[in-house]
Amino acid sequence: MTDTPLSNGNDRDPWSATTQDLYEALMAYRKANEPAVVATIVDVEGSAYRRPGAKMVIDPGNDSLGAITAGCLEGPVTSLAAQVLDDGAPLVETFDLTDDDEWGLGLGCNGVIDILLEPLDASWGPALSALSDGRPIATVTVTDPSDTALAVGDRVLVDEAGTGQEAADRAALPGDVVAAVRSVLEDLQPNAESASVTVETGDGAATLFIDWMTPSPDLLLFGSQNDIHPVSRLAREVGFRVIVASARGARSDAKQFPHAHEVRMTRPMELADAVDDPERTYGVLMSHNLLEDRLALTSLLETEVPYIGLMGPRKRFDELRDALTAEEDRELTEAELERIATPVGLDIGSGEPIHIALSVVAEALAAHHGREGGRLTDRAGPIHARLDLSP
Repeated sequence: MTDTPLSNGNDRDPWSATTQDLYEALMAYRKANEPAVVATIVDVEGSAYRRPGAKMVIDPGNDSLGAITAGCLEGPVTSLAAQVLDDGAPLVETFDLTDDDEWGLGLGCNGVIDILLEPLDASWGPALSALSDGRPIATVTVTDPSDTALAVGDRVLVDEAGTGQEAADRAALPGDVVAAVRSVLEDLQPNAESASVTVETGDGAATLFIDWMTPSPDLLLFGSQNDIHPVSRLAREVGFRVIVASARGARSDAKQFPHAHEVRMTRPMELADAVDDPERTYGVLMSHNLLEDRLALTSLLETEVPYIGLMGPRKRFDELRDALTAEEDRELTEAELERIATPVGLDIGSGEPIHIALSVVAEALAAHHGREGGRLTDRAGPIHARLDLSP
C-alpha cells in the first residue's frame, strides 16, 4: 500500500484506522496520482458494526485501510474494488447479513448493508481540499437511480453555506434534485451525519447518499510534563488532531512530543491564539502550575471552546477560583462552569499514568459526541441514533 501519513508510523493495524487516518491516506493517494477505491456504507437496515458514512480505502494491491464491518465483508469488498479499478465506474452492492445460509451464525451484524464502491477520482478533490482547510463539506451521490436518467455515482458537492459545486469526473445532479434534498442536508449538517434519502425527480424516484464530512476535532493540551505523552498518543490514535502548547521554550520543540500534530510555544494568557476552530477544539490544561493553568483557563474561556478539562483535584480548582476572585475580581458563571471538567477524565478507578490518559481522552471524545461517557449496558435503545429523514 502507498506510504500514507498514519499516526505515528506503520505499527498500527490498518483495520483500526481513524477517520483522520483515512482522510490523510486519501490526500496522499490524490497527491501521488495513484489509483484507489473508496468503499462507503451508504445505508443500513437493522443493526451493523458501522453506520452510514464509514469508509475504507483499497489499493490495486488489495491492501486496505479502515473498516466498514467487524471483518466479515472485507474480502468480498476487496474483490469488488478490483472490478471498480478495472471498469472505472462506481457501483453499489447490497449485503444481507441476516442470511444465515450465506454468512453463517454468530455475526456481530444483523442487518442489510449497502456499500458504495467508487474510484478515488477528481470528484474527491474539492472535498479533500475543504477538509485540509478545516472546512466541512457534503457529497450528494446517486446510489440508486431506478428508472431515471441519473446514474450511480452522479455527484454534487455542497459546502457549509449551502453552495453547490459540480464534481469533476462525475455527471452533475439536476438543480431540482439538489433542491429536493436541501432540507435533509441542513438536518444532517449540525452533527455531520450521513444518510440515504429517496427523492422524486422529473422522471421517477432516485436514492441519494448525503455524506457530511468534517475535519477531525482538535485536542489542545497545555503543559510540558511527562503526562502529556500518553494523552497525546492516545488522543492521536482515536482520531484527534493533537496540538501541544507549552509555556516553556525548551519544551516547545516538536521532537519533544512525537505524537502531536503540532507543537506551539504559547504563553498561558495567550492560549486562545492556539485555537483554530473553537467549535471543534477541546482543551485540557495540565501544566501542573496553578498560576499558568489559571491564566490559560481565563484565556480559553474567552473562546467558544465547548470543553476545558483541568487536571488536578477539586481542592486545587477551589484554590484557582479563589485566586481568580482575588487577583482578577472574576467570578465564573454557571455557563462557564458547565464547560469546565475538573477533575478531568472519566471514573475508571485507576491511577496509573496510561489509565489516567485513557480517562482524559475518553471524556474529551465523549464530549465531542455529546455523550456523558456512561456504560452502554445502562443505555436504553440503540447505541447509535436512528435518523428519520424525508425531503
